[in-house]
Amino acid sequence: MEVILKEDVADLGFRGEVVKVADGYARNYLLPRKLAMQATAANKAVIEQMKAASARRSASEKAQAEELVTQLEPLVLSFTRKAGEAGHLFGSVTSADIAAELATQGHEVDRRKIQLGDPLKSVGEFKVAIRLHREVTARVTVKVQAEVTEEDKVAAANAAANATEAAPAEVAAEPAAEEATAE
Repeated sequence: MEVILKEDVADLGFRGEVVKVADGYARNYLLPRKLAMQATAANKAVIEQMKAASARRSASEKAQAEELVTQLEPLVLSFTRKAGEAGHLFGSVTSADIAAELATQGHEVDRRKIQLGDPLKSVGEFKVAIRLHREVTARVTVKVQAEVTEEDKVAAANAAANATEAAPAEVAAEPAAEEATAE
């Protein structure tokens, strides 16, 4: 079946293109989601008008996307998650989490535009691509940090206290050793 795409469809084509697809794919997926319309003679005549409007719309969308790239590129998104000793997270950071964090900072980005192959499951710093337009992609830095628990805070405080207690004893032992060698 031939259909005219109303929207860009991954691995199929771009808005305004006439593509040939399986009947079931068109009837069960493309047409109900209004991603395409049947390629009839009347619709093919309308397609020329759609292409002209699409070109204008695409140009304005590209300009908006390029403007948004300049705002997104310097951003650093930080996430704190529970993690094991090896830095492996108990859970993950997903594209929905990244989209929500961007929204809190005033940038509405659809989570489907965030190109995250697999959720982030380890502590570290990552560059995440956000495809704002078919020709424009922004790269945002995402930092994933391990959550500091109360037990970790207590252990760190004890370690610091032990280090400060041991240090004066060592300092006191040094002058006594010097006096013994001087006699």
